[in-house]
Amino acid sequence: MSLILDFVPNHVAPDHAWIETHPEYFVRGSEDDLARDPASYVRAGESVLARGRDPFFPAWPDVVQLNAFSPDQRTAAIETLKSIAAQSDGVRCDMAMLMMTDTFARTWGASAGAQPDADYWPTVIRAVRRDHPGFVFIAEAYWDLEWALQQQGFDYCYDKRLYDRLAHGDADGVRGHLMADTGYQSSLVRFIENHDEPRAAATFPGGRASAAAVTALSQTGARIVHEGQLDGRTVHVPVFLARRPGEPADPELRAFYERLLAALADPVFRGGEWNLARSVGWEGNDTWQALVAWGWRGASRRLVVVNLGDQPASGHVALGWDDLRDRTWQVDDAATGERYERSGDDLRDGLYVSLGAWAWHLFSLTPLPTPETTP
Repeated sequence: MSLILDFVPNHVAPDHAWIETHPEYFVRGSEDDLARDPASYVRAGESVLARGRDPFFPAWPDVVQLNAFSPDQRTAAIETLKSIAAQSDGVRCDMAMLMMTDTFARTWGASAGAQPDADYWPTVIRAVRRDHPGFVFIAEAYWDLEWALQQQGFDYCYDKRLYDRLAHGDADGVRGHLMADTGYQSSLVRFIENHDEPRAAATFPGGRASAAAVTALSQTGARIVHEGQLDGRTVHVPVFLARRPGEPADPELRAFYERLLAALADPVFRGGEWNLARSVGWEGNDTWQALVAWGWRGASRRLVVVNLGDQPASGHVALGWDDLRDRTWQVDDAATGERYERSGDDLRDGLYVSLGAWAWHLFSLTPLPTPETTP
């Protein structure tokens, strides 16, 4: 087990020690700024400082803005991260895209001063990894900047796009998302709940919650399971509160997650080869379009099929693995506990599946002895 801590690069509280000792770390304002826009500026110590914000919303009332363009602030961030790296295995960087040069310049303009030649994250990450080469950087990322942040050194970036497609889209959108380059996908963080989003049990009612969870948690990359998600908590509590209402656990949902997570404990889901399976139908049947499927291959083999629709769906899913051919496979379904025997040719070229609304299969594939090897 590894420990990942939260690192907030963009802002600090208005009582932070740096305000008195290092006001040059912050985006500064003037007395005129404070008088003109008191919602965006605050007097802190002997300085007028900008409140923290992103470029699309009003300033946050409870924090002050660090200056990503300040060389001194970058040095302080590096030293802070080195201290964290001496005590943990990685950091999840809050709203990481806010410190990127283009975003920061768009947000603060001339108030931030001259743009450095080097971007913030490559400078910071390289400096930390010189002393802690295995330290993991995870970016909370939005606005389709995941790829750019990966190129700047992040090991993983939040996959908000998959979340949005599961919450508000359809199977075609999810399938299209999973067609992206596998190397890119392997550095994404998949989730259906985190501290910023509404609770999954409220966002994905009924059987849709299990379909979304199977889809997100059996993909490549890293995966988040949020506190309370397994018990079906529905009340989203702001991080500022230290209390929340009591909620009864959902035993059916808990049993589903225990079954799913037990199946996902197989090492193939972390070190195996992933590929998107092909889904097809036949004339007069369009329901297959709600089926999305993918496979994992390594020391063991898995096939996952999910109906991302509110109606029953049937079709054929094809893994395309040539080494499935010419033998019979035992197929065990973690969703139902049922066991089948299926032809490897069908598994490669098109296995027939029929699923109810929001239902799923998680098949383990085990080769059965051929007649030549049977004693």
